[in-house]
Amino acid sequence: MTAVPPGELIVVTVATGPEITPIALRETRSVRSRVDELLPTTAHLVPIFGPGNRLAGRLADTAQAPVAGEYLRYYSVHGELGDLGELAHRLREDDTVAAAYVKPAAEPPLAPRAQNIVAPSAPAVTPDFRAGQGYLDAAPTGIDAVWAHDRPGGLGTGVRVIDVEGAWRFTHEDLRQNQGGVIGGTASADLGWRNHGTAVAGEISGDLNAVGVTRIAPEAHIRAISIFGIGSAAAIRSAADALDPGDIVLIELHRPGPRFDYRGAADQRGYIPVEWWPDDFAAIRYAVARGIIVVEAAGNGGENLDDAVYDTRPGDFPAGWHNPFRAGPADSGAILVGAGAPPPGTHGRDHGPARSRLDFSNHGARLDAQGWGREVTTTGYGDLQGGPDEDLWYTDRFSGTSSASPIVVGAIAAYQGMRALGPGRASPDQIRTLLRATGSAQTAAPGRPLTQRIGTLPDLRAMTAHG
Repeated sequence: MTAVPPGELIVVTVATGPEITPIALRETRSVRSRVDELLPTTAHLVPIFGPGNRLAGRLADTAQAPVAGEYLRYYSVHGELGDLGELAHRLREDDTVAAAYVKPAAEPPLAPRAQNIVAPSAPAVTPDFRAGQGYLDAAPTGIDAVWAHDRPGGLGTGVRVIDVEGAWRFTHEDLRQNQGGVIGGTASADLGWRNHGTAVAGEISGDLNAVGVTRIAPEAHIRAISIFGIGSAAAIRSAADALDPGDIVLIELHRPGPRFDYRGAADQRGYIPVEWWPDDFAAIRYAVARGIIVVEAAGNGGENLDDAVYDTRPGDFPAGWHNPFRAGPADSGAILVGAGAPPPGTHGRDHGPARSRLDFSNHGARLDAQGWGREVTTTGYGDLQGGPDEDLWYTDRFSGTSSASPIVVGAIAAYQGMRALGPGRASPDQIRTLLRATGSAQTAAPGRPLTQRIGTLPDLRAMTAHG
Protein backbone atom coordinates (compact mmCIF):
# COMPACT_ATOMS: atom_id res chain seq x y z
CA MET A 1 0.00 0.00 0.00
CA THR A 2 1.47 3.34 -1.06
CA ALA A 3 1.52 6.01 1.64
CA VAL A 4 -0.55 9.09 0.83
CA PRO A 5 0.12 12.70 1.80
CA PRO A 6 -2.46 14.44 3.97
CA GLY A 7 -5.37 16.24 2.37
CA GLU A 8 -4.75 19.86 1.43
CA LEU A 9 -6.78 22.86 2.58
CA ILE A 10 -6.92 25.45 -0.21
CA VAL A 11 -8.17 29.02 0.17
CA VAL A 12 -9.15 31.25 -2.75
CA THR A 13 -9.54 34.87 -1.72
CA VAL A 14 -11.76 37.49 -3.34
CA ALA A 15 -10.39 39.11 -6.48
CA THR A 16 -8.44 42.36 -6.14
CA GLY A 17 -8.06 42.97 -9.87
CA PRO A 18 -6.55 41.08 -12.81
CA GLU A 19 -3.28 43.02 -13.07
CA ILE A 20 -0.50 43.11 -10.51
CA THR A 21 -0.08 46.75 -9.55
CA PRO A 22 1.24 48.35 -6.35
CA ILE A 23 -2.38 49.02 -5.30
CA ALA A 24 -3.40 45.42 -6.05
CA LEU A 25 -0.44 44.12 -4.04
CA ARG A 26 -1.46 46.25 -1.04
CA GLU A 27 -5.04 45.00 -1.30
CA THR A 28 -3.81 41.42 -1.56
CA ARG A 29 -1.71 41.82 1.59
CA SER A 30 -4.73 43.28 3.39
CA VAL A 31 -6.94 40.34 2.38
CA ARG A 32 -4.26 37.84 3.36
CA SER A 33 -3.91 39.48 6.78
CA ARG A 34 -7.65 39.15 7.32
CA VAL A 35 -7.61 35.45 6.39
CA ASP A 36 -4.58 34.86 8.62
CA GLU A 37 -6.62 36.20 11.55
CA LEU A 38 -9.22 33.49 10.91
CA LEU A 39 -6.69 30.66 11.17
CA PRO A 40 -5.53 28.85 14.30
CA THR A 41 -2.31 30.23 15.72
CA THR A 42 -0.63 27.00 14.65
CA ALA A 43 -1.50 27.55 10.95
CA HIS A 44 -0.36 29.92 8.22
CA LEU A 45 -1.15 30.76 4.60
CA VAL A 46 1.33 29.97 1.83
CA PRO A 47 0.78 31.63 -1.56
CA ILE A 48 0.78 28.86 -4.18
CA PHE A 49 2.19 31.11 -6.89
CA GLY A 50 4.72 32.81 -4.65
CA PRO A 51 4.90 36.36 -3.31
CA GLY A 52 3.21 38.94 -5.50
CA ASN A 53 6.35 40.88 -6.37
CA ARG A 54 8.12 37.71 -7.55
CA LEU A 55 5.06 36.61 -9.51
CA ALA A 56 4.93 40.00 -11.18
CA GLY A 57 8.59 39.68 -12.13
CA ARG A 58 8.11 36.21 -13.58
CA LEU A 59 5.17 37.29 -15.70
CA ALA A 60 6.32 40.76 -16.74
CA ASP A 61 6.29 41.26 -20.50
CA THR A 62 4.41 38.00 -21.04
CA ALA A 63 0.90 37.34 -22.34
CA GLN A 64 -0.11 36.48 -18.76
CA ALA A 65 0.69 39.89 -17.30
CA PRO A 66 -2.87 41.24 -17.78
CA VAL A 67 -4.35 38.37 -15.73
CA ALA A 68 -1.47 37.71 -13.35
CA GLY A 69 -3.42 39.05 -10.38
CA GLU A 70 -5.74 36.04 -10.52
CA TYR A 71 -2.89 33.82 -9.33
CA LEU A 72 -2.49 35.90 -6.16
CA ARG A 73 -5.82 34.53 -4.92
CA TYR A 74 -4.62 30.93 -4.34
CA TYR A 75 -3.22 29.82 -0.98
CA SER A 76 -2.57 26.54 0.76
CA VAL A 77 -2.88 26.35 4.53
CA HIS A 78 -0.01 24.74 6.43
CA GLY A 79 0.58 23.85 10.07
CA GLU A 80 -1.44 22.07 12.74
CA LEU A 81 -4.96 22.54 11.43
CA GLY A 82 -7.23 20.14 13.27
CA ASP A 83 -10.47 19.33 11.41
CA LEU A 84 -9.84 20.53 7.85
CA GLY A 85 -13.50 20.41 6.86
CA GLU A 86 -14.62 22.47 9.83
CA LEU A 87 -11.88 25.04 9.24
CA ALA A 88 -12.79 25.30 5.54
CA HIS A 89 -16.43 25.88 6.49
CA ARG A 90 -15.46 28.63 8.90
CA LEU A 91 -13.27 30.32 6.31
CA ARG A 92 -16.02 30.29 3.68
CA GLU A 93 -18.24 32.36 5.98
CA ASP A 94 -15.89 35.34 5.71
CA ASP A 95 -16.48 37.83 2.89
CA THR A 96 -12.77 37.96 2.01
CA VAL A 97 -12.82 34.26 1.07
CA ALA A 98 -14.21 33.27 -2.33
CA ALA A 99 -13.70 29.55 -1.72
CA ALA A 100 -12.14 27.13 0.75
CA TYR A 101 -12.00 23.41 0.04
CA VAL A 102 -10.17 20.30 1.12
CA LYS A 103 -8.44 18.34 -1.61
CA PRO A 104 -8.24 14.58 -1.04
CA ALA A 105 -4.75 13.16 -0.91
CA ALA A 106 -3.13 12.70 -4.31
CA GLU A 107 -1.93 9.21 -5.21
CA PRO A 108 0.11 7.65 -8.02
CA PRO A 109 -2.16 6.43 -10.86
CA LEU A 110 -0.83 2.87 -10.71
CA ALA A 111 -3.22 0.11 -11.75
CA PRO A 112 -3.81 -2.70 -9.23
CA ARG A 113 -0.85 -5.04 -9.08
CA ALA A 114 1.01 -7.18 -6.62
CA GLN A 115 3.24 -4.62 -4.98
CA ASN A 116 6.95 -5.08 -4.38
CA ILE A 117 7.32 -8.72 -5.40
CA VAL A 118 11.08 -8.95 -5.51
CA ALA A 119 12.70 -11.47 -7.85
CA PRO A 120 15.90 -13.36 -6.99
CA SER A 121 19.14 -11.42 -6.66
CA ALA A 122 20.62 -9.77 -9.73
CA PRO A 123 23.48 -11.38 -11.67
CA ALA A 124 26.95 -9.85 -11.73
CA VAL A 125 25.98 -7.82 -14.80
CA THR A 126 22.40 -6.77 -15.48
CA PRO A 127 21.18 -8.19 -18.80
CA ASP A 128 19.66 -6.15 -21.61
CA PHE A 129 15.84 -6.10 -21.21
CA ARG A 130 15.18 -4.36 -24.53
CA ALA A 131 13.34 -7.37 -25.96
CA GLY A 132 10.51 -6.78 -23.50
CA GLN A 133 10.05 -3.12 -24.46
CA GLY A 134 7.67 -3.39 -27.38
CA TYR A 135 6.47 0.15 -26.77
CA LEU A 136 9.72 1.34 -28.41
CA ASP A 137 9.01 -0.54 -31.66
CA ALA A 138 7.51 0.69 -34.90
CA ALA A 139 3.82 1.58 -35.10
CA PRO A 140 1.27 0.25 -34.50
CA THR A 141 2.94 -1.86 -31.77
CA GLY A 142 4.87 1.03 -30.29
CA ILE A 143 5.73 4.70 -30.78
CA ASP A 144 8.65 4.07 -33.18
CA ALA A 145 11.30 5.39 -30.82
CA VAL A 146 13.75 3.08 -32.61
CA TRP A 147 13.28 5.22 -35.73
CA ALA A 148 13.66 8.48 -33.83
CA HIS A 149 16.86 7.30 -32.13
CA ASP A 150 18.64 7.31 -35.51
CA ARG A 151 17.61 10.91 -36.25
CA PRO A 152 19.46 14.04 -35.07
CA GLY A 153 17.92 15.13 -31.79
CA GLY A 154 15.69 12.04 -31.66
CA LEU A 155 17.10 10.94 -28.31
CA GLY A 156 15.41 13.95 -26.73
CA THR A 157 18.54 16.08 -26.96
CA GLY A 158 18.28 19.31 -25.03
CA VAL A 159 14.76 18.72 -23.72
CA ARG A 160 14.11 19.00 -19.99
CA VAL A 161 11.45 17.08 -18.09
CA ILE A 162 10.21 17.47 -14.51
CA ASP A 163 8.18 14.66 -12.95
CA VAL A 164 5.68 15.77 -10.27
CA GLU A 165 4.78 13.02 -7.78
CA GLY A 166 6.21 11.59 -4.54
CA ALA A 167 9.66 9.95 -4.59
CA TRP A 168 12.42 8.50 -6.81
CA ARG A 169 15.67 6.57 -6.66
CA PHE A 170 18.12 8.46 -8.85
CA THR A 171 20.96 6.28 -7.58
CA HIS A 172 19.59 3.39 -9.66
CA GLU A 173 22.25 1.93 -11.96
CA ASP A 174 20.22 2.98 -15.02
CA LEU A 175 19.34 6.52 -13.83
CA ARG A 176 22.67 8.20 -13.13
CA GLN A 177 23.11 10.35 -16.24
CA ASN A 178 21.06 13.27 -17.55
CA GLN A 179 19.24 13.80 -14.27
CA GLY A 180 19.21 16.57 -11.73
CA GLY A 181 17.55 14.76 -8.84
CA VAL A 182 14.80 16.15 -6.63
CA ILE A 183 14.66 19.96 -6.83
CA GLY A 184 11.54 20.71 -4.79
CA GLY A 185 9.32 19.34 -2.07
CA THR A 186 10.43 16.56 0.27
CA ALA A 187 10.66 13.11 -1.28
CA SER A 188 8.59 10.53 0.57
CA ALA A 189 10.43 7.67 2.27
CA ASP A 190 7.67 5.30 1.17
CA LEU A 191 8.83 2.39 -1.00
CA GLY A 192 5.67 2.50 -3.13
CA TRP A 193 6.21 6.11 -4.17
CA ARG A 194 9.94 5.49 -4.68
CA ASN A 195 9.35 2.51 -6.96
CA HIS A 196 6.73 4.47 -8.86
CA GLY A 197 8.93 7.50 -9.55
CA THR A 198 11.87 5.27 -10.44
CA ALA A 199 9.75 3.37 -12.97
CA VAL A 200 8.50 6.61 -14.53
CA ALA A 201 12.01 8.02 -14.89
CA GLY A 202 13.24 4.75 -16.39
CA GLU A 203 10.70 4.95 -19.20
CA ILE A 204 11.58 8.51 -20.18
CA SER A 205 15.23 9.31 -19.72
CA GLY A 206 17.44 6.68 -18.18
CA ASP A 207 21.04 6.04 -19.15
CA LEU A 208 22.22 5.19 -22.64
CA ASN A 209 24.14 1.96 -22.04
CA ALA A 210 24.16 -1.76 -22.80
CA VAL A 211 22.37 -2.99 -19.68
CA GLY A 212 18.87 -2.82 -18.25
CA VAL A 213 16.20 -0.95 -20.16
CA THR A 214 16.32 1.29 -23.23
CA ARG A 215 14.76 4.69 -22.64
CA ILE A 216 12.56 6.58 -25.07
CA ALA A 217 14.49 9.84 -24.80
CA PRO A 218 17.79 9.05 -23.02
CA GLU A 219 19.33 12.45 -23.77
CA ALA A 220 16.44 14.35 -22.21
CA HIS A 221 17.34 15.79 -18.82
CA ILE A 222 14.98 14.68 -16.04
CA ARG A 223 14.40 16.16 -12.59
CA ALA A 224 11.70 15.76 -9.99
CA ILE A 225 9.54 17.77 -7.59
CA SER A 226 7.71 16.06 -4.74
CA ILE A 227 4.23 17.06 -3.66
CA PHE A 228 5.09 16.20 -0.06
CA GLY A 229 5.55 19.33 2.03
CA ILE A 230 4.35 21.78 -0.63
CA GLY A 231 1.23 20.32 -2.29
CA SER A 232 0.46 19.49 -5.89
CA ALA A 233 -0.36 22.95 -7.28
CA ALA A 234 2.80 24.52 -5.82
CA ALA A 235 4.81 21.60 -7.23
CA ILE A 236 3.36 22.15 -10.71
CA ARG A 237 3.99 25.89 -10.53
CA SER A 238 7.56 25.33 -9.32
CA ALA A 239 8.19 22.91 -12.17
CA ALA A 240 6.95 25.44 -14.70
CA ASP A 241 9.26 28.10 -13.28
CA ALA A 242 12.25 25.77 -13.63
CA LEU A 243 11.68 25.06 -17.35
CA ASP A 244 11.76 26.83 -20.70
CA PRO A 245 9.11 26.88 -23.43
CA GLY A 246 8.89 23.49 -25.12
CA ASP A 247 10.07 21.57 -22.05
CA ILE A 248 7.74 19.13 -20.28
CA VAL A 249 6.01 18.76 -16.90
CA LEU A 250 4.62 15.30 -16.14
CA ILE A 251 1.88 15.05 -13.49
CA GLU A 252 1.83 11.49 -12.15
CA LEU A 253 -1.12 11.91 -9.79
CA HIS A 254 -4.86 11.33 -9.48
CA ARG A 255 -7.45 11.79 -6.72
CA PRO A 256 -10.84 10.45 -5.65
CA GLY A 257 -13.47 12.54 -7.41
CA PRO A 258 -17.15 13.27 -6.72
CA ARG A 259 -18.26 9.71 -7.51
CA PHE A 260 -15.68 7.93 -5.37
CA ASP A 261 -17.32 5.98 -2.57
CA TYR A 262 -15.53 6.78 0.69
CA ARG A 263 -17.55 4.18 2.56
CA GLY A 264 -14.94 1.49 2.27
CA ALA A 265 -14.01 1.39 -1.42
CA ALA A 266 -10.72 -0.46 -1.74
CA ASP A 267 -9.93 0.37 -5.36
CA GLN A 268 -9.45 3.51 -7.45
CA ARG A 269 -12.89 3.58 -9.07
CA GLY A 270 -13.96 7.19 -9.22
CA TYR A 271 -10.44 8.65 -9.24
CA ILE A 272 -10.00 11.53 -11.69
CA PRO A 273 -7.30 13.89 -13.02
CA VAL A 274 -6.04 16.49 -10.58
CA GLU A 275 -7.06 19.40 -12.82
CA TRP A 276 -10.59 19.00 -11.43
CA TRP A 277 -9.46 21.06 -8.39
CA PRO A 278 -9.24 24.82 -9.03
CA ASP A 279 -5.73 25.44 -7.73
CA ASP A 280 -4.25 22.56 -9.74
CA PHE A 281 -6.14 23.77 -12.81
CA ALA A 282 -4.73 27.27 -12.32
CA ALA A 283 -1.20 25.89 -11.93
CA ILE A 284 -1.53 23.88 -15.15
CA ARG A 285 -2.89 26.91 -17.02
CA TYR A 286 0.02 28.94 -15.66
CA ALA A 287 2.52 26.36 -16.96
CA VAL A 288 0.89 26.01 -20.39
CA ALA A 289 0.67 29.79 -20.82
CA ARG A 290 4.42 29.91 -20.23
CA GLY A 291 4.90 27.50 -23.14
CA ILE A 292 5.48 24.39 -21.05
CA ILE A 293 4.05 21.09 -22.32
CA VAL A 294 2.02 19.59 -19.46
CA VAL A 295 1.28 15.86 -19.63
CA GLU A 296 -1.26 14.68 -17.08
CA ALA A 297 -2.33 11.15 -16.19
CA ALA A 298 -6.08 10.82 -16.88
CA GLY A 299 -6.44 8.56 -13.85
CA ASN A 300 -7.53 5.01 -13.16
CA GLY A 301 -11.10 5.59 -12.00
CA GLY A 302 -12.85 3.88 -14.92
CA GLU A 303 -14.80 7.13 -15.28
CA ASN A 304 -16.52 8.69 -18.27
CA LEU A 305 -15.23 12.24 -17.95
CA ASP A 306 -17.98 13.38 -20.33
CA ASP A 307 -20.62 12.48 -17.75
CA ALA A 308 -22.93 15.31 -16.68
CA VAL A 309 -21.98 14.75 -13.03
CA TYR A 310 -18.79 16.69 -13.73
CA ASP A 311 -20.76 19.77 -14.77
CA THR A 312 -21.99 20.26 -11.21
CA ARG A 313 -19.87 22.73 -9.27
CA PRO A 314 -18.95 21.49 -5.79
CA GLY A 315 -20.38 23.91 -3.25
CA ASP A 316 -16.98 24.74 -1.77
CA PHE A 317 -15.39 25.65 -5.14
CA PRO A 318 -15.22 29.25 -6.44
CA ALA A 319 -18.42 30.55 -8.03
CA GLY A 320 -16.71 31.00 -11.42
CA TRP A 321 -15.53 27.39 -11.61
CA HIS A 322 -16.36 25.39 -14.74
CA ASN A 323 -16.00 21.74 -15.68
CA PRO A 324 -12.37 21.29 -16.82
CA PHE A 325 -13.24 18.08 -18.68
CA ARG A 326 -15.23 19.99 -21.30
CA ALA A 327 -12.65 20.42 -24.04
CA GLY A 328 -12.29 23.82 -25.63
CA PRO A 329 -10.54 27.18 -25.21
CA ALA A 330 -11.23 27.22 -21.47
CA ASP A 331 -9.70 23.82 -20.70
CA SER A 332 -6.38 23.50 -18.89
CA GLY A 333 -4.26 22.97 -21.99
CA ALA A 334 -2.69 19.84 -20.53
CA ILE A 335 -2.35 16.65 -22.56
CA LEU A 336 -4.51 14.02 -20.84
CA VAL A 337 -3.29 10.43 -21.23
CA GLY A 338 -5.34 7.25 -21.02
CA ALA A 339 -4.22 3.64 -20.63
CA GLY A 340 -4.39 1.30 -23.62
CA ALA A 341 -3.71 -2.42 -23.86
CA PRO A 342 -0.34 -3.68 -25.12
CA PRO A 343 -0.33 -6.27 -27.92
CA PRO A 344 -1.78 -9.61 -26.74
CA GLY A 345 0.93 -12.02 -25.68
CA THR A 346 3.27 -9.34 -24.33
CA HIS A 347 5.10 -11.07 -21.47
CA GLY A 348 2.73 -14.00 -21.99
CA ARG A 349 -0.36 -12.04 -20.94
CA ASP A 350 -3.48 -10.83 -22.74
CA HIS A 351 -5.32 -7.64 -21.78
CA GLY A 352 -7.49 -7.39 -24.89
CA PRO A 353 -6.88 -5.97 -28.36
CA ALA A 354 -3.82 -3.75 -28.68
CA ARG A 355 -4.64 -0.07 -28.03
CA SER A 356 -8.09 -0.83 -26.64
CA ARG A 357 -9.07 0.98 -23.46
CA LEU A 358 -8.10 -0.90 -20.32
CA ASP A 359 -11.10 -1.15 -18.05
CA PHE A 360 -9.62 0.99 -15.27
CA SER A 361 -8.68 3.91 -17.55
CA ASN A 362 -10.75 7.07 -17.46
CA HIS A 363 -12.03 8.09 -20.87
CA GLY A 364 -13.81 10.93 -22.67
CA ALA A 365 -13.54 13.60 -25.33
CA ARG A 366 -10.99 15.48 -23.23
CA LEU A 367 -8.37 12.71 -23.52
CA ASP A 368 -5.65 13.36 -26.07
CA ALA A 369 -3.44 10.27 -26.29
CA GLN A 370 -2.79 6.85 -24.85
CA GLY A 371 0.20 4.75 -23.83
CA TRP A 372 0.67 1.17 -22.72
CA GLY A 373 -1.19 0.73 -19.43
CA ARG A 374 0.13 -2.77 -18.76
CA GLU A 375 3.34 -4.79 -19.24
CA VAL A 376 5.75 -1.86 -19.32
CA THR A 377 9.36 -2.88 -18.73
CA THR A 378 11.32 -0.27 -16.80
CA THR A 379 13.34 0.42 -13.64
CA GLY A 380 12.03 -0.26 -10.12
CA TYR A 381 9.81 -2.71 -8.22
CA GLY A 382 12.10 -5.75 -8.56
CA ASP A 383 9.74 -8.35 -10.04
CA LEU A 384 11.87 -8.75 -13.20
CA GLN A 385 15.23 -8.39 -11.46
CA GLY A 386 15.41 -8.00 -7.71
CA GLY A 387 17.56 -8.79 -4.71
CA PRO A 388 18.58 -6.68 -1.72
CA ASP A 389 19.92 -3.72 -3.74
CA GLU A 390 17.15 -1.42 -5.01
CA ASP A 391 19.58 0.15 -7.46
CA LEU A 392 19.41 -3.07 -9.49
CA TRP A 393 15.63 -3.51 -9.50
CA TYR A 394 13.61 -3.78 -12.73
CA THR A 395 10.01 -4.62 -13.58
CA ASP A 396 8.08 -5.79 -16.62
CA ARG A 397 4.66 -5.06 -15.08
CA PHE A 398 4.52 -1.31 -14.56
CA SER A 399 0.93 -0.29 -15.22
CA GLY A 400 -1.90 2.24 -15.12
CA THR A 401 -2.11 5.70 -16.57
CA SER A 402 1.13 5.79 -14.53
CA SER A 403 2.96 3.76 -17.17
CA ALA A 404 1.02 5.24 -20.10
CA SER A 405 1.86 8.89 -19.44
CA PRO A 406 5.69 8.56 -19.53
CA ILE A 407 5.42 6.90 -22.95
CA VAL A 408 3.68 10.02 -24.25
CA VAL A 409 6.22 12.25 -22.49
CA GLY A 410 9.08 10.30 -24.08
CA ALA A 411 7.52 10.66 -27.52
CA ILE A 412 7.11 14.41 -27.05
CA ALA A 413 10.70 14.77 -25.82
CA ALA A 414 12.06 12.87 -28.81
CA TYR A 415 9.91 14.93 -31.17
CA GLN A 416 10.95 18.23 -29.59
CA GLY A 417 14.60 17.19 -29.77
CA MET A 418 14.30 16.59 -33.51
CA ARG A 419 12.19 19.66 -34.17
CA ALA A 420 14.65 21.93 -32.33
CA LEU A 421 17.07 21.33 -35.20
CA GLY A 422 14.49 22.44 -37.75
CA PRO A 423 11.55 24.81 -37.29
CA GLY A 424 12.04 25.01 -33.52
CA ARG A 425 10.17 23.53 -30.60
CA ALA A 426 6.42 23.14 -30.86
CA SER A 427 4.00 24.90 -28.51
CA PRO A 428 1.67 23.07 -26.11
CA ASP A 429 -1.28 23.56 -28.45
CA GLN A 430 0.72 22.37 -31.47
CA ILE A 431 1.81 19.22 -29.63
CA ARG A 432 -1.72 18.39 -28.52
CA THR A 433 -3.09 18.96 -32.02
CA LEU A 434 -0.35 16.77 -33.47
CA LEU A 435 -1.03 13.92 -31.05
CA ARG A 436 -4.71 14.00 -31.99
CA ALA A 437 -4.00 14.15 -35.73
CA THR A 438 -1.51 11.27 -35.90
CA GLY A 439 -0.77 8.00 -34.14
CA SER A 440 -2.03 4.43 -34.15
CA ALA A 441 -5.78 4.37 -33.73
CA GLN A 442 -7.57 3.21 -30.61
CA THR A 443 -9.31 -0.14 -31.02
CA ALA A 444 -12.47 -1.57 -29.49
CA ALA A 445 -12.80 -4.38 -26.98
CA PRO A 446 -15.85 -6.19 -25.60
CA GLY A 447 -17.64 -3.70 -23.38
CA ARG A 448 -15.09 -0.99 -24.23
CA PRO A 449 -16.18 0.65 -27.51
CA LEU A 450 -14.36 3.37 -29.42
CA THR A 451 -16.80 5.91 -28.03
CA GLN A 452 -14.93 5.53 -24.73
CA ARG A 453 -12.11 7.68 -26.04
CA ILE A 454 -8.53 7.42 -24.82
CA GLY A 455 -6.94 8.66 -28.04
CA THR A 456 -4.23 7.26 -30.27
CA LEU A 457 -0.84 5.79 -29.41
CA PRO A 458 1.85 8.28 -30.53
CA ASP A 459 3.81 7.47 -33.69
CA LEU A 460 7.02 9.49 -33.85
CA ARG A 461 7.57 8.90 -37.55
CA ALA A 462 4.05 10.14 -38.35
CA MET A 463 4.39 13.09 -35.95
CA THR A 464 7.56 14.18 -37.70
CA ALA A 465 6.08 13.80 -41.18
CA HIS A 466 2.94 15.70 -40.18
CA GLY A 467 4.45 18.51 -38.15
